[in-house]
Amino acid sequence: MLARRIGTLLVIGTGMEEYRAHGLRQIAASHRVTVLGSERSSWAHPLIAAHILSDMADAELTALAVKEFAAASPITGVMTYMEKHAEFAARLAQEMALPGPSPAAVSACRDKALTRRLLDEASVPSARAYVASSQEHAVDIAEFLGYPVVVKPRALSCSAGVRRAVNADEVHQAFRNASRFDLLGLTAADPRGVLVEEYIAGPEISVECVVLGPGRVHVAAVTRKELSDEPAFEELGHLVDANDELLNDEAVRSVATDALTAVGITHGVMHVEMRLSEDRGPRIIEINARLGGDLIPHLTQLATGVSLPLAAAALATGAEPDLEPTRQQAAGIRFLSPATEGRVQELHSAPPSGSWLERFVWTHKPGDYVSPPPHSTMLDRLAHFVVTGSDASTCRTRLQLVESRTAVQISPASRITAYVR
Repeated sequence: MLARRIGTLLVIGTGMEEYRAHGLRQIAASHRVTVLGSERSSWAHPLIAAHILSDMADAELTALAVKEFAAASPITGVMTYMEKHAEFAARLAQEMALPGPSPAAVSACRDKALTRRLLDEASVPSARAYVASSQEHAVDIAEFLGYPVVVKPRALSCSAGVRRAVNADEVHQAFRNASRFDLLGLTAADPRGVLVEEYIAGPEISVECVVLGPGRVHVAAVTRKELSDEPAFEELGHLVDANDELLNDEAVRSVATDALTAVGITHGVMHVEMRLSEDRGPRIIEINARLGGDLIPHLTQLATGVSLPLAAAALATGAEPDLEPTRQQAAGIRFLSPATEGRVQELHSAPPSGSWLERFVWTHKPGDYVSPPPHSTMLDRLAHFVVTGSDASTCRTRLQLVESRTAVQISPASRITAYVR
C-alpha cells in the first residue's frame, strides 16, 4: 500500500442527506474533503473543506476543473459512493495516478449485459440473460428461457424498472416500463437497452466486500434483503447480523470473489447482490462498484463496528483500511411504502422508547404525491427507521413494533384511505 500523503480527498457527489450523511461525516472526520458536483450541497457544506463546481455532464471540462484545483491543493484520493459517478471517479483516479478500481471494470459492473457475459465466460453462477432489441424480441427471449423471466433496464440501480413477467403480455408491459424508466438521472450516461433474464427463486442478499488486491476479497458483512411482492422487486428493508451464518458460507464467499475477479475489480469497497437459489446455490444478480446504498454501510457499522465509508476512503488514498470488528450484534432498516397512490394527508408515529431505535425519519410530508409498488421507486418511500438488537430475530421484532405504531393517511383521487403499518 502507498503511504497516505497530506492533501485533500476528492468525493464526487454527495447524494441525499438521509442516506449519505452518516458516511460523509465519518470520512470528513478523518480526511480533508473536497466535494465535486454540479451544485453546492447545503447539507454537506459544514463537513467539507471545499467545493469544486462543474457541469458533471461534461466529463472533459470537469476533469480539467479538478486538475486545476489539484495544482493548488494536492488531491491524494478520488472516491464516490454514488452509482452515476462511479465510472468517472475511476477514470479520474487513473488519469491522476491515484489508487482506484479499473475504469473498464467499473464500466463492466454498470452494464448488466456485459456483467452477465463476463460472468458466463468465467463460469461464475448468475442468471442467463440477453439484450432485447424490441418487445417482440423480448418475448422470443422469454420463451427461450422459460417463464417466469425478469425484465430490467440494462443499467440503473435500486431495482428501478425491474419486473417479473409470466407471459407474453407481461413481457410487453415490462419491456415498455424498463425502456422509459429513469432514476435520479442515472440513464444520462448509461448503456441503453433492456435485459431479459431467467428468474431465480430464493432469498436475496448482498455481500459487502472490501477488495484489497487481485483475488483478495474481505467479506465485511452479509445483508439480508426484504423485498416487495412481485412482480416488482422494490427493497423494503435490510438486516445485517455480525453472526450471520452466511459469513462462513464458502459458496457465498467464493461466488462473490469469483464474480469480482471476472469483471476485473481489484480495488475498493463493493456491493455484490446475489440470490440463494434452492437447487443451485448462490447466483449473482448484480455487482455494484461502490458502497451499498439504503444505509447498508451504517447497518454494517452498527452491527460489526466496521466503517465501510472509512474503508473506501482509506483505499482511495492508498492506506490500509481498518476491518477489525468491534461489535457483535444486528441492525436492521425498514422503508415504509404507500399502500395507495395519491397525496399524503397526515403522518403519525409513536415510536417506542429505547436506545435500540437508532433513528426514525419521515422522507415525505403532507401534500406530497406518492405511488405504491409495483409502480414506485425509492423516491416514494414515506419513512425509514433503523433498529439494533442482539440478533436478527430481535431486530425483526423491533422493526415490526415500530411499524405497527406508524399511521399514514393518503388521499387518492376520490377518497381518503387510511392504513396502519
